[in-house]
Amino acid sequence: MSTATTPASGPDSGLPEEKVRTGVPGQRVGDADTDEVPRFAPQWLQLREPADAAARAADLLDPLRIRLANRPVRGGDLVIHDLGCGTGSMGRWLAPRLDGAQHWILHDRDPYLLHFATVGAPKAAADGSHVGVTTQRGDIGRLTADALAGASLVTASALLDVLTGEEIDRLAAACAGAGVPALLTLSVVGRVELTPAEPMDAEIAEAFDAHQRRGELLGPEAITAACEAFGRHGATVRVHPSPWRLGPDEAALTAEWLRGWVGAAVEQRPDLAARAETYLNSRLAACAAGELRVVVHHSDVLALPHPTGGAV
Repeated sequence: MSTATTPASGPDSGLPEEKVRTGVPGQRVGDADTDEVPRFAPQWLQLREPADAAARAADLLDPLRIRLANRPVRGGDLVIHDLGCGTGSMGRWLAPRLDGAQHWILHDRDPYLLHFATVGAPKAAADGSHVGVTTQRGDIGRLTADALAGASLVTASALLDVLTGEEIDRLAAACAGAGVPALLTLSVVGRVELTPAEPMDAEIAEAFDAHQRRGELLGPEAITAACEAFGRHGATVRVHPSPWRLGPDEAALTAEWLRGWVGAAVEQRPDLAARAETYLNSRLAACAAGELRVVVHHSDVLALPHPTGGAV
């Protein structure tokens, strides 16, 4: 859920300026088959982290804790694979909410983000137990049950809506094959509420959702696809809303989100450009004045596959 083509480089980035840019909200950037790694600006990921933490569905943690406490093989660290980890916000949120020593394996294609995730990794679990991390650079679309051997949990944040149906099915198959639960948070569902309302809200939202569905990406349909995929593989699936609720205290995030949201809509429908510029300026002015409130709806998914003999 990054914003469109905003520079994310500079003297401290260590990367050429043209190769570091943010994405459209809910969208990855770049072609996975090229040498250029898709990048999400750390600045954007850091800006959204407090809103993500407030939005994630804590109600899903009790059933997850029960599953983890009743692992077929007890003892040893919890081994948690965090897919598309970005700067590591999921670990910083979840590790202090789970008891027991933990080893997080942070997956991302971008070594730049893996560096931030390692530096900012949590140090302790809820009960004070040690938390350690390692990183793994690679394509999560090729994740297999064998790669999850010995895993206790798979997590991801803002990932499902930038996957294809085939990628989601492979993820569900891998988790089911390894008997590993998955906690997949903050997937957009195609609903945005802005207060006060303006006539162009719905048109921008529709164009943005169409942009998210470009190519084979699922965008707002990802939650339904994930529930169906995990269900086909025998998992029990729970879904819980996890909306961003943005008001005057989140004005910086709201403004950046607005730029990316409108920018994606215009990229999808260039005919909107002139009206969208006026609309965006109006919305940014209201945001700066503390008069705008936005609810960006997401959902979290907890999938609990049937345990296998190889699960821990």
